[in-house]
Amino acid sequence: MFTLILFDDCSRTNLQMGRLVLTHSTYIDGLIKWGKRVAKNKSIKTLTPGVIGKTKGLSENLDIRITRKTLGGYKLVARKGSMYQEIYIVTSLSEDDLKKIIKS
Repeated sequence: MFTLILFDDCSRTNLQMGRLVLTHSTYIDGLIKWGKRVAKNKSIKTLTPGVIGKTKGLSENLDIRITRKTLGGYKLVARKGSMYQEIYIVTSLSEDDLKKIIKS
């Protein structure tokens, strides 16, 4: 088993981006595209998708919600179809500011 970590090298540009950690072989549809967009925010340090599983409900669109505050940021849950995936974000943003970034 191997771990693949992808991130942009920010040392060569004036733009600061967070890194999107890719360690799984499976992701919910649209999650990586969303993660790359969110990681462009300079206040997001790291975005790490976590556990993936099935739900009883059905969600047509990619729905992402903050579930709780963690030591260095927040835990989110992404849902699409009958699948869910945990997401961990390292950031110093407030919950309200993070909600605005998630929805944009």
